[in-house]
Amino acid sequence: MSVSGESGGRARQMRQKAEELKQAAERATDPEERKRLQDKARRLKEQSEQESAMRAGDIYPQE
Repeated sequence: MSVSGESGGRARQMRQKAEELKQAAERATDPEERKRLQDKARRLKEQSEQESAMRAGDIYPQE
C-alpha cells in the first residue's frame, strides 16, 4: 500500500474512532466522563482532518 493510502486509512480510522467516542459520550451518565470523551473525540476528528488536508497537499507539516 502506498504512503498516501496508509495515511488515508489512518485518517479514516481516526474519524471512525472519533465517532465511536462521540456516541459513548452521549451515553455517559457522568458529566466529567462525558466531557472527557467529547474532548477526545474532538481532538481525534481535528487530527484526522489535518492528516487528510496534508495528504491532499493543502497544508504541510511544520518543521
